[in-house]
Amino acid sequence: MVTIHFFENKFIVLSQLLNHIPSVDENIKIKGRKGKVVSVEQMGENKFHVHVLLEQATKKKLLAQEDSKKKKR
Repeated sequence: MVTIHFFENKFIVLSQLLNHIPSVDENIKIKGRKGKVVSVEQMGENKFHVHVLLEQATKKKLLAQEDSKKKKR
């Protein structure tokens, strides 16, 4: 088992103990977000840093019309 630290823009997203080391350009899913492995660096005998590029989460916006329909108390 190896320790894998997943990084996005120099910030740790997730640290895990895994049997499988992800390869470059592999599609992964971290915390419900889809992403792609950009690079893999071996830092020690059983420690790896994996740099990932995650998709941006989209936020739903409330329409102004919906706000006017609500009753104010």
